[in-house]
Order: sequence, then structure tokens, then C-alpha cells
Amino acid sequence: MKLSLQIKLGQQLTMTPQLQQAIKLLQLSTLDLQQEIQEALESNPMLEIEEDFDSPDLESQNGNQEDPSRNNESNQNTEEYQEAPELNSDENWNDSDIPEELSTDSSWDDIYTESTAGNSGSSGSDSFDGDFESRNTAGETLQDHLMWQLNLSTMSDKDRFVATAIIDAIDPNGMLTSTIESIHSGLPEELDLELDEVLAVLHRIHHFDPVGVGYRDLRECLTIQIRQLDRTFPEVQLAEKIIADLLPQLASHDYNQIMRKLRVRENELKSAIDVILKLNPRPGSEITPPETAYVIPDVIVTKKNGRWKVELNPETAPRIRVNPDYAALATKGREGDNAFLRDSLQEARWFIKSLQSRNETLLKVATRIVEHQKNFFEYGEEAMKPLVLHDIAEAVSMHESTISRVTTQKYMHTPRGIFELKYFFSSHVDTDTGGECSSTAIRAIIRKLVASENPRKPLSDSKIADLLADQGIRVARRTIAKYRESLSIAPSNERKQLI
Repeated sequence: MKLSLQIKLGQQLTMTPQLQQAIKLLQLSTLDLQQEIQEALESNPMLEIEEDFDSPDLESQNGNQEDPSRNNESNQNTEEYQEAPELNSDENWNDSDIPEELSTDSSWDDIYTESTAGNSGSSGSDSFDGDFESRNTAGETLQDHLMWQLNLSTMSDKDRFVATAIIDAIDPNGMLTSTIESIHSGLPEELDLELDEVLAVLHRIHHFDPVGVGYRDLRECLTIQIRQLDRTFPEVQLAEKIIADLLPQLASHDYNQIMRKLRVRENELKSAIDVILKLNPRPGSEITPPETAYVIPDVIVTKKNGRWKVELNPETAPRIRVNPDYAALATKGREGDNAFLRDSLQEARWFIKSLQSRNETLLKVATRIVEHQKNFFEYGEEAMKPLVLHDIAEAVSMHESTISRVTTQKYMHTPRGIFELKYFFSSHVDTDTGGECSSTAIRAIIRKLVASENPRKPLSDSKIADLLADQGIRVARRTIAKYRESLSIAPSNERKQLI
């Protein structure tokens, strides 16, 4: 073996740190972006939150006079169809896309409108003066609720030890996740407890609040709850028989078989089913409801003067700028003495420019989506047009990967609700007239047909396919079943109801 020098010619893509930062900010959600901005404010002394010192009284004294600089600023944050700014593809981004030198007063005004800054970036904002403890304290769990009742119950030390082991094995829905045998085998031998004693403690927990907690299967859960009702009523007695013997038939909506076996009429069966429907198959959910996920829209769409207007949500992030005092210090003195300030100043400028690029790209993509899906905003889901990433990429002269980053975890507030940007993209189905129909529109039609069907004779997948064919939309039965399942709509036999 010997050492040698070789010349090799090749090509590779090199991403500068500034480009990596711009792409990272582009794909962040609103909450992640707020966190990223907060970390930048804490780590870079050159960045600061821009306070809004505009006085309403002074603005009112100016009457109808307009500040041209503020108009230009507003135009960067609001778009109508023909006013989209031109941006470069992410594949063509390089160091020249962001100027080396920016003025030291580069501010968030260049990016957002003059609205008040978001709550997340203002450390001294009055918005944080609310009940901090109630908004940040974890809610009571089902185990906490059951242990509170256990401490108020009269039990022996042995039974209390068994009850604690049982409560630990109950999931948030209230179901016992371990068998009685496994709980019994896991108890210390010195307690000298029989299996029946463990089962007796479980029966006591069954009547804790909420009633039915600690159930081992659905039949036991419903039986415990229905026995708390007045069993002198005939519909309660009939409901108890259905739960005990015909629960599978009830789940499959086989009402004819239930009426034949119990020898009851349809109105009697309906009264019994109404009683069963009032029971809770997951009693633990009353104590530990699912956490609510709140969505902050990135883009707001409104209709003004007959035209759809797209603008960025000014409340999603604080307005930041380069601190002019620190920036002035960075330009004074010898280069070695203020190297840290110079580096921080350059990083601050790049960060602000990357944020501006992110917002311009988001606004441009959202505008093109609104332009393409105008019929959706006017008439609803059934008017949705087919749309793929390539269509928007061509319209804004960007790569599809950029469109994918922009539309992921970004939300649009519209008069019809809040939607993720990806919601407006869907495949298409050809129609008899040679046109195309969006899969989202087909789902909306299916939902409408099911909502208007006869509950006694629900529409089958084949029947829905025939009804769509009558409208010129050719969709296979298997495709109808796939769309129906995506809408969480049960099959026709499970949708059958008694009048």
C-alpha cells in the first residue's frame, strides 16, 4: 500500500447554514415557530421584540391621511389573486438571495401587518395576567378520582391494599386491563387472600363514581349501570335481557332476530334501545375527557367587495427587529474586540430574512390555493376541484418539496372553518362529460346521501355508486367503501335504525 493523490470531478449539493435555516423555518408549524423565535430572542442579544408605540389618538387626528410606507408594508402581508409576490424556488436559493448587508433597523414590520404582536413573544404582556395555575395544572386522572373515594370508604387494610392494586390496573376509559387472577397472584402472600375476596373488592369498586368503572367487558359495564335504574319499568327489564343475551345482535342491528327471540313489538324494542343508548360504555371518560387540541391558523381568508382576500395571521408570532443600539456598537471599535457582536448581528439579519422568506412563500402558496379552490369557498365541499402539489408548484414557480413543506401543519381560517392547507389537495375521478371530480367532493356527496337516507333502509355501497353514476360520476363500489370508511360512516347494516 502507498499514499497517492488523485483528482476526481464530481457534483454535489452544498447547503449553507443560512439555507438550512430558511428551509427549517419553512416547515415549522405555528407553535414550533413561536418556540424557535423565543429561543432566538434568548440566545441572540441583537434580536428584540418590537413594541407597538402607535397611539390611537394620534392616528385618529390624522383623519383619512395614509402613510405610504405603511401601505407598502400591508401589501406584503395581504394578497389578492393578481398581487402575488415573485419568489424563487428553494432549489435556486443561494447566498445571493439574502443580501449580505441589511439596515440595522430591519424589523418585523417588513413581514407582518401593523397589528399587535402575538402573545407568545411579549414577556410583559397583560395577556399573561390570567389564571396561570388553572391553565397549566394537569387535570384530575381517573386513578386520582377513585383513590379519593377509596380513602373515604370503610375498608379493612387488606381490602384497601387490594383496591389500590385494582385501581392501578384501570385504564382511562374505566376498563380493568388485568385479570382478577393476575391481580390475585401479584398480591403479597402474607395477606393470605382468596380469589373470591379480590372479586368482592372489585364489585365494590364497580359502584364507585362513575358507576361501572373497573368493568372487564362491555356486557359487565352495561349490566352494572342498568341495575342502578328502576327495574320495575318494562323497558328497563327488556334492556337488561338484551344486554345479557343479545348484545351481539344489537351491535349488528339485527332487530328482527331480537324481536323474534324476545317476542316483543317494534315500539317496545325501540324503548329498550333508548334506555341502553343512555348508558356509557366508557364510564372513565367522564372523569378524564380527551385533551382538546387547539389550532392557530397561519392564514386568514375573508371576502371583501366580492373578492377573496388572503392575509397572514398577525397573531402567530411576535414582531422582532435588530436592536439598533447593539448594532451600532458592532460597527465601532476594532474588529477583534466586537467579534461576538458582529457575528450576532449577522445571525440576526439572516434570521429575520429567513422569517420574511417563509411568510412570503406561505402567503403566495395560500393565495394560489384560494384562487384554484374559489368554488369551495363559494359553494362548499361538493364544489372542490382536483388539486395536486405539482399544480401549485407550477403556478408559483417552486419545487414540489417546497409546496409540501409549506402545506404541512399550516392552517387556513376561512368562513367555512379552519382547514389544513393539505386539505385542499385531492385526487380526481373522471366524469361522463369528460371533466374531473375531486375525491373530496365525492366524499361530501356520500356524506350528504347518507345524511338524507331512510334510516329503516340505509343506502348500500352499490346503491351509492349507482346514485353517483346518475350524476355522471363513475366510482367503483370498493372505492365508495374506502371513502365511506374514511368518513367514519358505518356499513348500511349497522346504520339501520328503528323509527
